[in-house]
This record gives sequence, structure tokens and C-alpha cells, in this order.
Amino acid sequence: MTALTRLAATIAARKGADTDSSWTAKLLAKGPEKCAEKFGEEAVEAIIEAVKGDRARLTSEAADVIYHLLVMLAARDVTLADVEAELARREGQSGITEKASR
Repeated sequence: MTALTRLAATIAARKGADTDSSWTAKLLAKGPEKCAEKFGEEAVEAIIEAVKGDRARLTSEAADVIYHLLVMLAARDVTLADVEAELARREGQSGITEKASR
């Protein structure tokens, strides 16, 4: 099991947990819209670090982005397995071709 898989499982397990004992539960209790807002904030922070060129800060912010992405997905009952299946479906396909098919 990868760190990403373990993180997704932890997030799923925290759904409905006590909000006083879990930041993830607190985020999820605020609803999908708040989870999406937090994801957006973290994405902007990662963009800023990418532009600055600080590798360590970008790595840290990227981890935050991935965490908040998984929380946002969980808020809408989309699993990491769902995303992996979509990536597998697109594998070997040109990005230009894939975008044209949407």
C-alpha cells in the first residue's frame, strides 16, 4: 500500500468522525464547498512556490494539495480508485486526443 493509498483510506475513515479530534472530519463536516475552497487555496500556494523555485516549499505545498484534493473528492464520494480508473482509461492516449473527446 502506498502513502497515497493509506492517506485516502485515512480520510475515508475520518468521514463522520468526531470533529473535535480530527482536522479531516472537521473539513468534511463543513461540506464539499468548503473542501473545494481549501483545495483551491492550497493549489494557489503550490503555484506560488513553483514560481519562486523553492523545491522544499513546493514539495510541502504539493503534499498539502494532494491531501486537500483527496478530502475534496471524499466530500463528493469520489475515491482514489475512481481517479486511478480514469487515469488508466486515459493511459496511452494523447492529451490532445483526450481533450478533444470531451
